[in-house]
Amino acid sequence: MKTDNKFKWKLYVKEDSPKGDITSLAIFPKNTQKIRTRFIAKEDCVLSGWQEVQGFLKAQFPSLKLQIKKQNASAARRGQTIAVLTGPVVQVLEAERTCLNLLQQLSGVATLTQVFVKKAKPHKVAILDTRKTVPGYREEQKLAVTHGGGQNHRFNLSDQYLIKDNHIDAAGSISAALKAVYAHKKKHKLRARVEIEVRDQKEFTEALALKPDIILLDNMTPAQIKKLVLLREQAGLRKKVLLEVSGGVTLKTIDRYLPLGIDRISLGCLTHSARAVDISLLF
Repeated sequence: MKTDNKFKWKLYVKEDSPKGDITSLAIFPKNTQKIRTRFIAKEDCVLSGWQEVQGFLKAQFPSLKLQIKKQNASAARRGQTIAVLTGPVVQVLEAERTCLNLLQQLSGVATLTQVFVKKAKPHKVAILDTRKTVPGYREEQKLAVTHGGGQNHRFNLSDQYLIKDNHIDAAGSISAALKAVYAHKKKHKLRARVEIEVRDQKEFTEALALKPDIILLDNMTPAQIKKLVLLREQAGLRKKVLLEVSGGVTLKTIDRYLPLGIDRISLGCLTHSARAVDISLLF
């Protein structure tokens, strides 16, 4: 679902300069001659966020002209000029912080994602995000994940079935929850994939028998996961049922999970814990 970006861009200005940038207005005449500034990467990173910056500037600061040198998903090296911004100095200074906030945060997501993706690639394990995003910024953060080479999990509660532990407990069993979902999917003629979270081998065996599209192995040890991968192989469901791991996976621990034969790892840290990268705007 597309958000109302024009409304968001107005809020950016209202939030940061509700009555204008009084410091710049005090120092510079309103019609100051145009200046040329550069966005500089202060560290190696993967870029994301230009679509948001471009939309913001076009809507709120149409006098400013942005020339992008390094596009989204591109690797930027420390010291590189990634874009040039020209226009009246007062407007440049008013727009500066918002543009940098967007670029730094979203490029941080893309950069962290790429680190995970590079580790996972030799094992053919997909790296996915989750719904643990900043409210109002899901589209931007999930796009940043793809700029880093990752994949998007479901965008919202409406585009994929994901039966979690609370669903199972309230329904009474794995089988009851899955059968209810299959009936709902058939009744409404939906094409959404069906995923179910399991907590132990007993739940896994029960779920595997009903062949959901994906089984989510939540907070399991590598030893536990290895056994479940073998059970799937023995059932001949390697291509039919994907295995996803989530919970407890970090950059320090991911190497323990990658060789186990799983298909995907979903990581909330990609969006809720990514460090903003260092980007500056220099005159």
